[in-house]
Amino acid sequence: MRNLSDEMLIEAYERALKLNLNDDFIAIIQSEMERRALTVTQSLG
Repeated sequence: MRNLSDEMLIEAYERALKLNLNDDFIAIIQSEMERRALTVTQSLG
């Protein structure tokens, strides 16, 4: 996860949600986003 840019991490998170991927995988991404103090401000519409 640390090799991903902030932008790529957010994109991975948005795609994981859109594709309804495994909750544990999404939680890993969320943890890394919290570590980096990132938030998602876009609507996933």
